Amino acid sequence: MTPAANEVSEAIKRIALLNAILHGGKAQPKPVLGKLLSERPQLKTKISEVTPLIAEIMEEVNKLSLDQQKKMMQEKWPEALIKEKVEAEKTLPPLPNSEKYEHIVTRFSPNPDCVLHLGSARAVILSHEYAKMYGGLFYLRFEDTDPKLKRPQLPFYKAIREDLLWLGCKWNAEFTQSDRLEIYYEHAGRLLQDGNAYVCTCKPEEFRAKIIAQKPCPCRLLTPEANLSRWEGMLDGKCGEREAVVRLKTDLNHPNPAVRDWPALRIIDTQECPHPRVVSKYRVWPLYNFAAGLDDHLLGITHIIRGKEHLTNQVRQEYMYRHFGWKYPEAIHYGRLKITGATLSKSKILQGIQSGIYKDWDDPRLATFAALRRRGITPEAIKRLIIDVGPNTSDVILSWENLYAHNRKIIDPIANRYFFVKSPINMIIENVPHNFIIRNPLHPDHPEHGFRSFELETKREETRLLVPGDDFDIMKVGAKIRLMGLFNVEIKMVEKNRVEAIFHGESYEEAKKMGAPLIHWVPTRTGIPCEVVMPDASAVKGVAEDACKALVPNQIIQFERFGFVRVDGVGDELAAYFAHR
Repeated sequence: MTPAANEVSEAIKRIALLNAILHGGKAQPKPVLGKLLSERPQLKTKISEVTPLIAEIMEEVNKLSLDQQKKMMQEKWPEALIKEKVEAEKTLPPLPNSEKYEHIVTRFSPNPDCVLHLGSARAVILSHEYAKMYGGLFYLRFEDTDPKLKRPQLPFYKAIREDLLWLGCKWNAEFTQSDRLEIYYEHAGRLLQDGNAYVCTCKPEEFRAKIIAQKPCPCRLLTPEANLSRWEGMLDGKCGEREAVVRLKTDLNHPNPAVRDWPALRIIDTQECPHPRVVSKYRVWPLYNFAAGLDDHLLGITHIIRGKEHLTNQVRQEYMYRHFGWKYPEAIHYGRLKITGATLSKSKILQGIQSGIYKDWDDPRLATFAALRRRGITPEAIKRLIIDVGPNTSDVILSWENLYAHNRKIIDPIANRYFFVKSPINMIIENVPHNFIIRNPLHPDHPEHGFRSFELETKREETRLLVPGDDFDIMKVGAKIRLMGLFNVEIKMVEKNRVEAIFHGESYEEAKKMGAPLIHWVPTRTGIPCEVVMPDASAVKGVAEDACKALVPNQIIQFERFGFVRVDGVGDELAAYFAHR
């Protein structure tokens, strides 16, 4: 079987397997033929030859069990399986009890101690899309009340805003918790006054022993007046860091010790750890459950959408809501999202930046929005991925290919095609009969995009081209090669970095009959030097065709036989970042 015939057989098997999986294990002949012809329109003139081959392969596929079909598909063509799943775009399920609220209000609440990454996308996009779905409001709330352990940094406030705007998640109002300390103090005072909280001065290890034993510490038994006096001491500096903490009264018999009398506010030495916005203005800072729990009520949040690691936090906060006589918002807790090969830990990202492992926040090895943006991953692709996963309570493990499949569907119709010759070697061709002026389409399916032109002159009975070094292994003496959009050649001689060939005709149909592999090319002494930064931060160098000199930064294009790239800069050299194939 020739390479071309073998390629068609493999395409049929892939299409038949996918069709069988979608139809309970039995492939259907007409859809298989239709899909094959849509992928390979040149076979329309050979239907009589192709039909028996389809029948033969379908019989082989249909003998397999559904599990065997899925296993074979997963092993040989996992990207096709993912792409098929992407075709049917999902919508979000309805919000619970939405009819009870006049307006739906959601929020995204980042800690500005790092840039956002793909792990943040679920909270951002689900919250924004649900607010949009119901014509409600979406808030951005910076949770920056830990200047000691999760220290906020001013550049990250701006970076987070930029990331949200890039994602298309514009917020209706913005709140910053470090501006709201007086509000938290007021509510802490109310809890202390009503006997629903107390100021604990016990040593941490002593308190833990009491709480594990389900017994109150001595501070819990103080009067509201005594607790308010201690509270004033916390505010005016009589107590130092770790010497006093406000605790919210809960059930000492609760089965989860983490729920019992949880800490609400503590003292931080802001002389040693100043806050980037308010410096040392405040010394008593709320912990997460106190500030977030209060703000969700005070800002009118109707639906909290967050990870299931916050389930215990909801239990804690519900005690505070009961003390105030409030109703807790609707809460949706989704499962963990992991992407194979992606670092989604803020601490690891920060450590990598500080140690110099990563060059910057947009280092292509990272899954930060800045890195994805620079590589040419579109915000719409991220949005579709998250909506596809939805607010599922189960843990989800994805691969990069899941994201690439969505991105490919978006950019493939708009990305113009160009030649990029990686690690070029010289090809010298004899007996080219005349000069050639080639007009290759910028996009094979959209002639309205226009054309790129090549002028190929024959001089002293030889023509010189640059071809990819990656294709060196197929250039054996006697091999027939099709130069894409140009003509066919036969290899005469092969040396290191140099191949000699002879003209073998212009017919593309003849090249197909011979099973000649297609390679791309650039005329010698033309083009622009090009460097493509890959996802592992390595650089691939070569020459891009002349038409690439007119490209502009942020264009997403496809280098044929190489992959999609985003143009980073154009000058004496073309700089690009690789997106995916």
